[in-house]
Amino acid sequence: MDSFVLVVFGLVYLGMILGGLPGLRLDRTGVALLGAIALIAFERVGPTEAWNSIDVATIALLFGLMVVSAQFHFSGSYAALTRRLAHAELSPPKLLLGLCFAAGLLSALLTNDVVCLAMAPILVQACAERRLDPKPFLLALAASANVGSAATLIGNPQIILVGQALKLDFARYLVEGGVPALLGLFATWAVIAWSWRGKWTCDMPVPKVEVTPFDRWEASKGWVLLGALIALFLVGRWPREALALAAAGLVLLSQSRASRQFLGLVDWQLLVLFMGLFVVNHAFAATGASAKSFAWLAAHGVDLANPVALFVVIALASNVISNVPAIMLVLPAATHPNAGPILAVASTFAGNLFVVGSIANLIVIDQAAQHGVRISWREHARVGIPVTLITLAIAAVWFWLRA
Repeated sequence: MDSFVLVVFGLVYLGMILGGLPGLRLDRTGVALLGAIALIAFERVGPTEAWNSIDVATIALLFGLMVVSAQFHFSGSYAALTRRLAHAELSPPKLLLGLCFAAGLLSALLTNDVVCLAMAPILVQACAERRLDPKPFLLALAASANVGSAATLIGNPQIILVGQALKLDFARYLVEGGVPALLGLFATWAVIAWSWRGKWTCDMPVPKVEVTPFDRWEASKGWVLLGALIALFLVGRWPREALALAAAGLVLLSQSRASRQFLGLVDWQLLVLFMGLFVVNHAFAATGASAKSFAWLAAHGVDLANPVALFVVIALASNVISNVPAIMLVLPAATHPNAGPILAVASTFAGNLFVVGSIANLIVIDQAAQHGVRISWREHARVGIPVTLITLAIAAVWFWLRA
């Protein structure tokens, strides 16, 4: 067994746990990239082998969907929808319910991180205009974006990875993930509405927010393109990555914006993180250490071929090392027929537990802080812990009934 590979693997996953390496200005992406570079530089993985270890279909699908999502950003669709919802003649609990389902639906179709980035500033401004406390609505945005993204195979990066790696059927997964996601959105609303009952109002300065003007024509193009893409995904006749790239190509043909503007909204950091982890995990598996680790766990009562053990392990690991690295680590043991939906839903719902459990949480809190609203980790935990426990319980019962 190659000790150098084991050391690199250990340091990379230590970086996933800590969010970087002590003494170095590396984030998770930098750690994964540096690990892959070290393996290639010290000839533990050849350049061709490293490239072949990368799941190009997953990277292509992620890239294509990011470009399509950029179309909605530049059309002003996110801002227009958020303002219309926030200024509707609704009581705070009903407004919260509408926000939960709007954020959940958008996240199921356009990835949760982008939805949170676009909606959070508008939400702060609209709440200030209505003299409402923005905190419950911001927490609902983050939690609902996470929960709702579990409804489809394109809702977030870890689900995209699971769907591509295990060749999951898009239409079938709509049932497997859609039902717990729908029930989870109701649970999210109930937890937050109960926590803030009688405490909805708040006076705060109205922040200035730069809003992309709504362009009806560009928005219509985006919705038509997305609708066609989802319909083709449901048919299941063509590879999803090819369809997503074709859709991205149509977006880049825009006459109103330069291609560099669309590409500027692509999360290149996330794509590099994926590629680095693919190489590191491939090298680790090639040593035989991965198979031995799973065998050791099974011998000690944690058999990842068992759906219950898989559910618990992925929920815990997603909060320790982040969901994408956790998924990559356990994918080789995902042999149960329901392993795909279990990995996708459990890793996603677990992201609401702590602030650092999901990028969507961090985005919302960062955007809120930039516009004068401070959300502490205790305030997040007050919502995140019960939402996570209840939604995971819903998912567990659902998969038990489906077994």
